[in-house]
Amino acid sequence: MMTTIDIEKQKQAREYNRIKRRLWLVENVFSLVYTFAWLAAGWAVGLRSWLTSNWTLMQNDWFLVPVFVLIFSAFSTLLEFPLNYYGGFVLPHRFDQSNQTLNDWLVDQLKGLAISLPIGLILLELLYLALRVSGSLWWLWAAVGLLVFQVLAVNLSPVLIMPLFNKYVPLGEEHAELAERLLQLANKSHTKVKGVFKFDMSRRTKAANAALTGIGNTRRIVLGDTLINEFSLDEIETVLAHELGHHVHHDLPWLIGFGTLVTTLGLYLASLALNWAVATFGFINIADAAAFPALILIISLYGLLTMPLENSFSRWRESLADRYSLEATGKKDAFASAFTRLANQNLGEIDPEKWVVFLFYTHPPLGERIAMANHYVIPNQAGA
Repeated sequence: MMTTIDIEKQKQAREYNRIKRRLWLVENVFSLVYTFAWLAAGWAVGLRSWLTSNWTLMQNDWFLVPVFVLIFSAFSTLLEFPLNYYGGFVLPHRFDQSNQTLNDWLVDQLKGLAISLPIGLILLELLYLALRVSGSLWWLWAAVGLLVFQVLAVNLSPVLIMPLFNKYVPLGEEHAELAERLLQLANKSHTKVKGVFKFDMSRRTKAANAALTGIGNTRRIVLGDTLINEFSLDEIETVLAHELGHHVHHDLPWLIGFGTLVTTLGLYLASLALNWAVATFGFINIADAAAFPALILIISLYGLLTMPLENSFSRWRESLADRYSLEATGKKDAFASAFTRLANQNLGEIDPEKWVVFLFYTHPPLGERIAMANHYVIPNQAGA
């Protein structure tokens, strides 16, 4: 039986996503104002001067930079915690999208901090090493470093990071038919995978999802238990075929390449703006720890300006993956049904306003994807 759009769910979806956009706006405005305040009020220079004057160890940049950034970030994290708590815990529960207890949510926050803190400090030290050693070319070294880090993260995340948050197990005998179908689909797309895994997505959310994660010897198919429990085999097949479409179209290199291009341009422009900030706010040089808020402010503004461009690029690649799913499976009804079910289960808007899509959407709106499937003519069926 064909799944239909739940009108009441769509009313909830519009309200839910409208609130999330407002939270995004508040969080970004707060972040920009907070960062600018450190510059305009002289807190950045004052903190650097206090640290270097009172602690001999802080006269060494290897110690000064991480301590300065930790203090700057700690105040921001504490001030933003109520917003994060509301957006990450209260709001999903209000709209019946979360299964997490408060304790589990807090544990996830601590896990995220325990992972991001050491990685962030390493990247920070490397950035400031480039600032001290490379001079005006620091932006180029930073872009290269971020590219290497991104490739390593994509490769290692499925085996080192993701298992810290969810339990991944191979599909058992009860899902043998599903595993066989998906492996055949992967072989058809010439995609080598380490297997098909189920993860306990229902521990946190009622939403459903699937992914093709990793590269090389860490690539694997992962399915949320919410997807397995609520979707038919044909529907799951079309969702996974979409993910395989990204591999067939080489979307990972495309996205990394495009992202690197945008990032490199942004870092170059940031290098020019940072020189202006040094003269304006009285920093010692571009490698001054006190200039960190200026660098963050510059990069954040650039990210907001280029976000619609990056989202547009992503929507293009996602639409190609949708078409691959239809061609590879030939199951347009199952595709439409799957994405209708996703709209109902994940509270996804089917017809968001165009400006919302332009600014925020990395995927085509669900309504467009469903309509595309309904009207799509499978090439080998065109003459039927």
